Amino acid sequence: MENNCPDCNELMGWDKGSYHCESCDKIFIKQGYCQVCDAQLEKLQACGATNYFCNQCNELKSRSSANIVFEAKKAVSS
Repeated sequence: MENNCPDCNELMGWDKGSYHCESCDKIFIKQGYCQVCDAQLEKLQACGATNYFCNQCNELKSRSSANIVFEAKKAVSS
């Protein structure tokens, strides 16, 4: 799966737990949402497999059944 910027469609690089777009100079995080209830999913990784859990539906979701989106990382104000 390519990790393209949602704004300019350029390929993003992985940097310190988030994705960085060189063209836009923006930082994104990858989030999964439930296709049934639209709640944010909890990511579960084990033995090389990635699955998601929906706390709202109380169900395990496969990667193919999750809506995966890139969201701009919010700046932390001091």
